[in-house]
Amino acid sequence: MLKQDIRLLTRAQLEAALLEMGQPRFRARQIGDWLWKKSVTSFEEMTDLSKHLRGVLNEKFEIKAVLLDKVQFSADGTVKSRLRLHDGFLIESVLIPVPEDERYTACVSSQVGCSLTCKFCATGKMGRLRNLDPAEIYDQVVLTNRQSMERYGHPLTNIVYMGMGEPLLTYKNVMQSIEWITSPDGLNISPKRITVSTAGIAKMIRKLADDGVKFNLALSLHAADDTKRNEIMPINEHNNLEALVSALDYFYQKTKNRITFEYIAFRNFNDSLQDAANLVKICRKIPARVNIIEYNPIDNAEYEKADDTMIDRFAQHLRDNRVAVTVRKSRGKDIDAACGQLANKQ
Repeated sequence: MLKQDIRLLTRAQLEAALLEMGQPRFRARQIGDWLWKKSVTSFEEMTDLSKHLRGVLNEKFEIKAVLLDKVQFSADGTVKSRLRLHDGFLIESVLIPVPEDERYTACVSSQVGCSLTCKFCATGKMGRLRNLDPAEIYDQVVLTNRQSMERYGHPLTNIVYMGMGEPLLTYKNVMQSIEWITSPDGLNISPKRITVSTAGIAKMIRKLADDGVKFNLALSLHAADDTKRNEIMPINEHNNLEALVSALDYFYQKTKNRITFEYIAFRNFNDSLQDAANLVKICRKIPARVNIIEYNPIDNAEYEKADDTMIDRFAQHLRDNRVAVTVRKSRGKDIDAACGQLANKQ
């Protein structure tokens, strides 16, 4: 008999299945606590259930847990994990510790590969193989939190959906994973500690607003004019900057949640003072802060990391125009840090 993944059932579906087995309704709450609060990966660990019930559950259901396949440790403390899914696909998650700020961030993936083919990204070269189930996203948070506790004695403080994939193209699964992560019946992490990053899908940004989400939103901008953005991010041809700014303004007006522009600085491409001036114009239209990010080059890349002096000039121009800006140094330079690099390795 083909077993069903128990973590794909809603509470109501689990209750119905248990009633068919002659079990009381409250067993669903017990099992849910084991799955989402305690994050167990086998029925044998559910010790307040009878041995008989555990056996029956094991016959009918399975828990398709995500497994660690390979781990890389950077000299700067970053931990990158390659994870194997039940069907053999590989994904990545990253632990980014900043102990001096008591900040420990999990960067999680939402898809196996990605369909958006951004020219600077290793994941885009894979294509999209499939979406991740909500539980597979949830497992990344659990595993990364465990790594943070083991290495740093500190739980995660933040979660960013900035790994492999475009979160807004697997909207339902991402939203369900966030519900489990933030629920008191799950990991009970504040949504204000979560940021979802998108390459820019205007209609889905508006849907986030209409759904009244509580988490933060980041836009992977990387160029502040349509010509350059079209060149590196083909999605911009159907979601241009005017449409995105309008959608982001709608999101902010509806939610009052923080918006961040992620801006990877590429040498002699988007790092000039004119590029900075174009970015200032966008930032005057909606309340946002800017994260300037050093580029982690990938194999056969067309682009290079901008010079530090150019990044500093760029950032200072933003500050001079009252734009909140942070320059984020590249992490994990001595490992396969760029998104998709480790998953693509044999």
